[in-house]
Amino acid sequence: MTISEHPDHGRSPAPVDHPTAVGVETARFVAAVRNADLTTPVPGCPGWTLADLVKHTGGAQRWFSSLLRARVQERPRTRDVDLRLPDQEDGYVQWLHESATVAADAFATTDPDLPMWAWGADRHARFWARRMLFETLLHRTDAEIALGLEPAIDRAVAVDGIDEFLVNLPFATFFAPDVADLRGPDRTIGFRTTDGDDAWLVRLRPDGFGLDPTRPGADTAHIADATVRGTAADLLLLLYGRLPHTTGAFVQEGDEQLLGHWFANSAF
Repeated sequence: MTISEHPDHGRSPAPVDHPTAVGVETARFVAAVRNADLTTPVPGCPGWTLADLVKHTGGAQRWFSSLLRARVQERPRTRDVDLRLPDQEDGYVQWLHESATVAADAFATTDPDLPMWAWGADRHARFWARRMLFETLLHRTDAEIALGLEPAIDRAVAVDGIDEFLVNLPFATFFAPDVADLRGPDRTIGFRTTDGDDAWLVRLRPDGFGLDPTRPGADTAHIADATVRGTAADLLLLLYGRLPHTTGAFVQEGDEQLLGHWFANSAF
């Protein structure tokens, strides 16, 4: 299947208007499921149906929006928020559509540079718009795949999504505990797009892991212990565990055991 930079990591993905892209991705999601059977299983989220997927995505949008409106400065003690979820599932798709409007209103009234609590690397309001985009995009592709459709992901958005995932992953242990096992004696993994010159170098250290600075066009195969190459869209789905690294969509070089360790502990 082919499917904003944090300053500490030396990369500059093409600018993406995250608030606008949330609306675009929600509209694509709504279009995919509008006439679908919401009891359809979702392979990307085992045990979930399309109804669960819609409820989760709209709920995440509304919860993130509530954080923006509240300008939260510390981790919330509860995720409780009035989701205004319809009593019947036949209202879920329209509710998802309306969730994007709730998000747009929150974006419009919040300075993206406002300091806020965030679980990731960027402790500003803009973190939540970026995070909401990739939460929505990923589950839009989950819905399309469940319905036998071929997902399409804009390349610039995919590149930004790869960066967002890798920058924030070290902070995800409180909801993805396996991430704590991503350690190693100074071992490196490179990710490189085949439809551009984008590259990322992850370094596993005894105390954890993180991104090393890379330059556009850098050939990580010459400096990494293991490298995976693929299109930006495929690499994004790979990192989220939606594509196995052993498929023909990817070219792998170097330490296979190291790659197996990464993919066994990194998806969330």
